[in-house]
Amino acid sequence: MSTDNPAQPTAVVVPAAAREHVADLGAFVAASPSSYHAAEEVARRAEAAGFTRLAEDTAWAVALGGRHVVVRDGSVIAFTLPDAAGPTTAFTIVGAHTDSTGFKLKPKPTTHGAGGWWQAGVEVYGGPLLNSWLDRELELAGRIVTHDGTEHLVRTGPMLRIPQLAIHLDRGVNDNGLTLDKQRHTQPVWGLGDAESADVLAALAADAGVDPAAIGGYDVVLADTQPARAFGAGQALFASARLDNLLSTHAGLTALLRAGGAGSIQVFAGFDHEEIGSASRSGAAGPFLEEVLTRISSALGATVDERARAFAASLHVSSDVGHAVHPNYTERHDPANRPVAGGGPILKINANQRYATDAHGAAAWSVACATAGVPTQEFVSNNVMPCGSTIGPISATRLGIRTVDVGVPILSMHSARELTAVVDPWYLARAMESVFAR
Repeated sequence: MSTDNPAQPTAVVVPAAAREHVADLGAFVAASPSSYHAAEEVARRAEAAGFTRLAEDTAWAVALGGRHVVVRDGSVIAFTLPDAAGPTTAFTIVGAHTDSTGFKLKPKPTTHGAGGWWQAGVEVYGGPLLNSWLDRELELAGRIVTHDGTEHLVRTGPMLRIPQLAIHLDRGVNDNGLTLDKQRHTQPVWGLGDAESADVLAALAADAGVDPAAIGGYDVVLADTQPARAFGAGQALFASARLDNLLSTHAGLTALLRAGGAGSIQVFAGFDHEEIGSASRSGAAGPFLEEVLTRISSALGATVDERARAFAASLHVSSDVGHAVHPNYTERHDPANRPVAGGGPILKINANQRYATDAHGAAAWSVACATAGVPTQEFVSNNVMPCGSTIGPISATRLGIRTVDVGVPILSMHSARELTAVVDPWYLARAMESVFAR
């Protein structure tokens, strides 16, 4: 009998730089439980790197070689001007979104359930996988605005939980499937006691250090509080809340901060409200990016004709997560184009322009990845599984700037906790840095 040991499987080797990148991504996610926190974290990091914050309601002192950042609600735009920029200098834009699917706090948010439970009234935001939010410690996070117009970012830390019904009270759940009513079954519990003592807004006011009676309005969401982590064989897998789409937001910002000088004006744009259609003053369908680009062009002395020429020479890389092939549901994917975790960022293509990629954009992305030494792969939907969309077609329609849609393959998209390969966010940031260098 042979005494040789059978060959052991070899785990993927993850470069140290990729581990450092996802560790920083985890810190970024932890600092960004809401789109408002994400926009502020982008601005904070940019300012720490020497960017100057601009206010929309003041005149901008934008000079050659300048680096600036501006925040509008839950959206943020950072940009750098080359020393030799002129009226027809092109823009290189990396776009992403700062919001994630989940739940948002309703008006009159304090409710009192049966059995003495304190509950919070929440509304579904976007298209979350509802079951993934069950039995998790959640926090409230977002912004409150007091009657004097002052805005406060708030977060409570672990405070709430959406409890699932015990199997003893639903014996067929594993055979018949779990069905959740979006109103009755998704309201979280957060305490016990008499109804008069419960006050959700008091918890938010305490975090801001204001009187609850001073709150005039709020935009507050639920957020998962479990930290991000690498795990699995060779620690090659990475799980986190809000990878859709803080992964791309973090990659785009990282690329901008690391990018050297280039001939184009380098722009990172993170938009709110993508998960609900982008139609808002701070969404990609709104005027935010166009207004910022126009103000930059005006500072460079551009005429309407010169700005149009600059836009015609510009490129927008729209980045959002995409679907890796799911090992348990392979039939749901295209049989030929099958993005794998760890295989590098994906080029997203759709015949009906749900993604904005065209031949020129695909070529530009291919060159950027090759220059960065990054593998890339294509994503297209199975014909019976219509794809979602991104900020790409929306911004391309609004601005007329050539746009290419890219991203990172993940599993469990729109879950409270999503999964990717450790190397892919790092690959994406490197490719984006190559784009900025064009």
